[in-house]
Amino acid sequence: MALTYQALGAAMEVTGSKHIFAIDGHRILIDCGMFQGRRAETHDKNSDLGFDPATIEAAVLSHGHFDHCGNLPSLTKKGYTENIYCTPATRDIANLILMDCAHIMAKDYEWMRRKEPAKRAYPPLYDERDVIAALGHFVTLNYHRRFPVMDGVTCEFHNAGHILGSSMVQLSFREGGTARSVCFTGDLGRHGMPIVASPDPIPNVDYLFCEGTYGNRLHDPMNQAQYELAQVIGETVKRGGKIIIPAFAIGRTQQLIYSLHRLKDARKIPDIDIFVDSPMAVNATGIFRVHQECYNEDVHKAFLDHHDNPFGFSGLHYVTELGESQALNERKEPCIILSSSGMCEAGRILHHLKNNITDPRNTILVVGYMAENTLGRALADRKPVVKIFGTEYPLRARVKILNTFSAHADYEDILAYVGAMDLERLKCVFLVHGELDALKNLKELLLSTTRVRAVEIPEAGRTYKLE
Repeated sequence: MALTYQALGAAMEVTGSKHIFAIDGHRILIDCGMFQGRRAETHDKNSDLGFDPATIEAAVLSHGHFDHCGNLPSLTKKGYTENIYCTPATRDIANLILMDCAHIMAKDYEWMRRKEPAKRAYPPLYDERDVIAALGHFVTLNYHRRFPVMDGVTCEFHNAGHILGSSMVQLSFREGGTARSVCFTGDLGRHGMPIVASPDPIPNVDYLFCEGTYGNRLHDPMNQAQYELAQVIGETVKRGGKIIIPAFAIGRTQQLIYSLHRLKDARKIPDIDIFVDSPMAVNATGIFRVHQECYNEDVHKAFLDHHDNPFGFSGLHYVTELGESQALNERKEPCIILSSSGMCEAGRILHHLKNNITDPRNTILVVGYMAENTLGRALADRKPVVKIFGTEYPLRARVKILNTFSAHADYEDILAYVGAMDLERLKCVFLVHGELDALKNLKELLLSTTRVRAVEIPEAGRTYKLE
């Protein structure tokens, strides 16, 4: 039996997750995400899937983040005709993200053609009709329900603890008379995070394909998160400033709403208005309300058992209309504005940054990973001048980074997760979804501190034979 693996995205980088696992030439696609970064480079990379979709016999989606699901409409548009498997919450989130992406690409294309005719305008990769067509291929299954994906191969989802509905994907089959198995972690979460239940143990498998986003970093303990958040808010309000928080609309925004609710109830932050200015985040929060099966025990004890809404409280305002969003820029008094996109590449956050970045009283609070070549990375790196809508702005607002809210495992988490596996059975760990320095560090740690026998950092496009 010939087993092969090929990474076509998230290989020595973080975005564009796309992996092909093949058994005797029968190919399964794990994730089909969008690359993010420089406009020209990402458009070219996203336009070419790197394979013929008609040759894929099954597709599995680990979770609904853009860099994992964003190019699924291109997959079906270009000839994929089979099922796309995921959890129910992942389908709802992917629906939201893909529709939003189609809308943004169309608007961006028209804006570039009108405002920047001398520059290259990039046609949308797909439209809303393509999204609807792709969603027709989705088949949903809950965690721990083994199901066939093609002849002789079964799949099972395990909770990855990253965002609502996120999964580790376990594929099982027989080679001769021997049971074999591989696992793709997708994005792996942390224990004790707000809202979402902690990750399941990684199943015992022959090959593990593991993320390494924070392979060279440690997060502060989660119990410090609310303390640090309260401290930043209190200091900024004393200066008379605003707290601007770029946050992923799905996952991070809900974590922050939940944490701010707890802080307000405990009277640990000033009584100021909090605005969630992202139509997608508003819709995503509705999805979170529906999928209570994904919550951890803390949410049930603190809110649901008392028939309280974890995502609604006095002073919290959900902003959907554009006029309401624009009016926030006229506010003089301190407030908190959560807006997307999380990496500051699009969306209403750009307007809030443009209008607040030059005021030293304000704080830009970075609460998530910022990929290379994004505006978010420039802010996190505290570049003295940043470009927004083609215009340069001096960065005078304070920048505070809170990694405590990261939904990605750090290297100690990953070492513990992998170390608890059956390492006699595990033949090799492939490290993906990380920048090269992080993956190299994680590889060294796995080899030096655990009994893992082999670790690979796959190259994009290269095919690996699994013995």
